[in-house]
Amino acid sequence: MNKQIILTASFFGLLAVILGAFGAHGLEGKISEKQLETWGTANQYHFYHTLALLFLSTFSRAKSQSIKVSYIMFTIGIILFSGSLYLLSTRNLLGIENISIIGPVTPLGGLCFMVGWIALFIAAMKNRA
Repeated sequence: MNKQIILTASFFGLLAVILGAFGAHGLEGKISEKQLETWGTANQYHFYHTLALLFLSTFSRAKSQSIKVSYIMFTIGIILFSGSLYLLSTRNLLGIENISIIGPVTPLGGLCFMVGWIALFIAAMKNRA
């Protein structure tokens, strides 16, 4: 599990850097300031939860079900929360203005983040130091 978590975090970390740079340099002047702010929010949460995934790898030897839940929820959360915000902020450029399902996906991703943090809390409470 430790290797899987680190590989996932490495992939998401690389993707966060690429998307952060693209937002800062490639989207400027192409989308509104509000959309750039939304992109920035997506990128911040993307980074935060990539770092959280790396932290999870330090717990993986405990073989805790809570760590597995946290890993899965953080991963799904990055995809749903940050992914939907990336899409919402560039929907005009991508020609997907009429796809209304994207907006409701964002809170589901946020809920996944919350469940991931609760699972991490539970894992820490159960872990014998």
